[in-house]
Amino acid sequence: MQLSFSTVIATLAAVFAVATPAAAQACAEADRFGDVTVSPTTLSPGETFTVTANFSCAAQFGVNPEYTDYYIEVPVNNNGFEPPILLARRTLNPSSATPLLDSFTTQLPYANYFNASYVVILDTTYPVNGTNGSPYSVVGSVEIPISIL
Repeated sequence: MQLSFSTVIATLAAVFAVATPAAAQACAEADRFGDVTVSPTTLSPGETFTVTANFSCAAQFGVNPEYTDYYIEVPVNNNGFEPPILLARRTLNPSSATPLLDSFTTQLPYANYFNASYVVILDTTYPVNGTNGSPYSVVGSVEIPISIL
């Protein structure tokens, strides 16, 4: 029995479509710990801004957040005088209408800011099972750049 080239391609496409869920294909590996946005991204001390995190893709990768911490940090060339600034520590509500979304509005603290590049970091704490099946917590992070004037 000889198969045509198009039959082979169609068969392979069907096999890969079954092996990989369609929803997971839409998620980038970079979204494993959540997708964070900040609006606006240019800020001055005292201004309010909104931080939104979407954990839909994280859930598809098996990351189900227990806690989330949001910080402002200088990610490179930090000379030790720019400690992380905690914006919020939050817990997702699994019984809410949108259990995989987190959003809050806060004010940029009146801290000492330097002429540096800043990011908002989302630290996602989530449980995994150990080698004996007992759970323990690990942390993964994502960041988004902001400008502080």
